[in-house]
Amino acid sequence: MCPPQRRPSRRNGRRYQHPEYAGAGLVCGIPLARAGFRVFLLAANSDYQIVTTGLRRKQMFTQTFPCPRADYAGTALPALRAAVPFVAALCLAASTITVPPLYAQYEWTASRPDGHAPIGVMGEHTHVRGEWMLSYRFMQMSMAGNRDGTERLETSDVHRDFMVAPLDMTMRMHMAGLMYAPSDVVTLMTMANWIDQSMNHETRPGGMFEAASSGLGDVGLSALVGLKRSGSIRAHLNTGVSIPVGSIEETGVNPMSMGRTVQMPYPMQLGSGTWDLKPGITILGMSKRTSWGLQGMGTVRLGTNSRGYALGDVAEGTAWFAVKATDQLSLSARVLVRNWGDYSGHDEAYDNRMMVPTIREELRGGFRMDAPLGLNVYFPGGALKGHRISAEFTLPVYQSLHGPQLETDWVLTVGWQKSFEPIGHP
Repeated sequence: MCPPQRRPSRRNGRRYQHPEYAGAGLVCGIPLARAGFRVFLLAANSDYQIVTTGLRRKQMFTQTFPCPRADYAGTALPALRAAVPFVAALCLAASTITVPPLYAQYEWTASRPDGHAPIGVMGEHTHVRGEWMLSYRFMQMSMAGNRDGTERLETSDVHRDFMVAPLDMTMRMHMAGLMYAPSDVVTLMTMANWIDQSMNHETRPGGMFEAASSGLGDVGLSALVGLKRSGSIRAHLNTGVSIPVGSIEETGVNPMSMGRTVQMPYPMQLGSGTWDLKPGITILGMSKRTSWGLQGMGTVRLGTNSRGYALGDVAEGTAWFAVKATDQLSLSARVLVRNWGDYSGHDEAYDNRMMVPTIREELRGGFRMDAPLGLNVYFPGGALKGHRISAEFTLPVYQSLHGPQLETDWVLTVGWQKSFEPIGHP
């Protein structure tokens, strides 16, 4: 049975009336819902066809399904009325196939503020052939207090097992990036960074001292290989390698070394000392006012370094959602999960394993979940046309560390990006 017919109104009658079946014998009006659109009316026209009409994103769509030909309308229409429940289900199933999904009607573009991911995400977009881009990022991370698993530790808890306890650490990193697309399928990327870091310590008797190091970090080289390069949803593979440029020979003097220069603990070294593989995949989506992305990345250490150890492998995943507030501004929210393993091997310079927890290989791993919030500013015209300025502030929401190990308090990333047209492009 068809549901009782309402008197036509602006919403379910005149406003959505379609000339395809205007004046035809109405079978029934059935509201149907499916992600992204609604089917408002199911009707039969004078050619004995089933006609569905609906509204999707304020645009009308119509689908017509032929019925078995009958000699008389008086025979066909009663049959249609009896078959309404089945026909309604058929229309809904057919619309699932024939009506484009929400994102398929929008072409992804980089020419808007959310055309790039939040600034804390690396290697998240590609370029067209001949296009290139320069970027600069500044990142500061603040760590304070020790944690073992999910439990926070007092300094006195660390001193029960170690002669020295780390108190806090600040790391500042300057990152310069270059991207170039030799083809529409492949975009090449390189990233170099300068690290400036310091860590404060307290000895068991109560003495304080600082360890600090600065210099070039490891250099990254990547190729982003497009998998889906059209439509509102894009996807590419991240294939990269980390070149061991950063020093693993950083030394310093501390109160326990009696004036001698000694190898500083693992966190104070500037690189991994190994060639590392960095595989991953990135998926992007965009609609008229919003965009989103997913990225999974890994770091696989190849062998051990010249000092006899290797950092742990890393697996991380992130998902973000951005809203285009204006043609120049977008706001984003992101979830980031990261798992990193303990070190393997051992640096023979660390002969007293009870000195400080930062020289213990089995106390370097952990898991963290972060909630970064960001904004992108894009200049579509004027003297700054094509320039981007972005910022992202990250707060951890969950940490489980192989401790005692310093926990992360917050991370701030700010950056600038500028893409350039292919040389010779008008």
